[in-house]
Amino acid sequence: MVSKNLPFTKEDILKIMEKYPTPFHIYDEKAIRENARRMKSAFKDIPGFKEFFAVKALPNPFILKILKEEGFGADCSSLPELILAEKAGMTGDDIMFSSNDTPAEEFIKAKELGGFINLDDISHIPYLEKSAGLPEIVCFRYNPGPLKEGNAIIGKPEEAKYGFTREQMFEGYRILRDKGVKRFGMHTMVASNELNSDYFVETARILFELIVEISKELGIQFEFVNLGGGIGIPYRPEQEPVSLEAVAKGVKEAYDATITANGLAPLKIYLECGRVITGPYGYLISQVRHLKSTYKDYVGLDSCMANLMRPGMYGAYHHITVFGKEKKAPAHKYDVTGSLCENNDKFAIDRMLPEVEIGDILAIHDAGAHGHAMGFNYNGKLRSAELLLREDGSVVQIRRAETIEDYFATLNFEQLKNFR
Repeated sequence: MVSKNLPFTKEDILKIMEKYPTPFHIYDEKAIRENARRMKSAFKDIPGFKEFFAVKALPNPFILKILKEEGFGADCSSLPELILAEKAGMTGDDIMFSSNDTPAEEFIKAKELGGFINLDDISHIPYLEKSAGLPEIVCFRYNPGPLKEGNAIIGKPEEAKYGFTREQMFEGYRILRDKGVKRFGMHTMVASNELNSDYFVETARILFELIVEISKELGIQFEFVNLGGGIGIPYRPEQEPVSLEAVAKGVKEAYDATITANGLAPLKIYLECGRVITGPYGYLISQVRHLKSTYKDYVGLDSCMANLMRPGMYGAYHHITVFGKEKKAPAHKYDVTGSLCENNDKFAIDRMLPEVEIGDILAIHDAGAHGHAMGFNYNGKLRSAELLLREDGSVVQIRRAETIEDYFATLNFEQLKNFR
């Protein structure tokens, strides 16, 4: 039987549940740290390499603090994400701010923190200048359009709302140069959860070639290029992870052939991955509340799509382990569901599992990115807690579960009494 490993046993989880009721997300600190070091080792020969963790994937300051200790920065896209990074001790060159339809206060905060500001549209140049003033270094997000294929999650680049066209890139940097800006960066992000390592090398090559053209035409020097993120993870047990070493080797070869060969080195290389850093090392732990048999057999959990949106939103696969039954044959077909009033509130459809009983505990794998982060309150559902499995085996709560009081905190029931 093809399976996935877990960093804890049923006995471990039962002990944790004595203090923290299900459902909850739990993250493996040791595995996250080891993975961060693996990425840095893979890219050690890349000039000025730095990873800016995509805060949107797992917006928890405890996780950000761990990654800062491992030498990572933060890729932020909103004011709360900037504040989370700041709370975790990240400022200055540790912050990459990339957003779209950006309000003035977010540009102001990003500049106040000294982070890199990555503009999404040519019209944002005067907007940034008026609202916060132009910083010393400015970056543009490039949308390569038909030059580059997207994928199922992020869509085709030419249909995406993000980034500058090729012509706008030349015009935008010309505007900045003429306004006296001396330092420049370039960025793109054209895929999500991509497992083909060649895809990222091709992206680097496209950016390197564009940097050569713009540098020569405008007489400017680029300090860094942010290749974006989008490196996928093997959600299915039979899938293979992306070889970071292969990506790094291909990027280095493209760098030498284009950047070094044209006398434009040194050029720092950045990434902004999220999923591949924490995704495989987070788990949604949930207990079976009901079993139902109608036209199909259903396993009803105490969690729902509000705890993990990806299967319902994308039809995404997340592996499921039934604690204590890891070695039993997956001989029964189930839909694994939550309690939302929506039929797409399913963690799995027609999934073969060992026979499930009420009270069984399930681990839903690869929930360490875009899991808790995508939670919501539809149907009055409350967001669950986040826990951290420390390197010494202890468990700490890094975000408590929401309460009904939290849910009602923005309502004024006293005002309701006199409402007519």
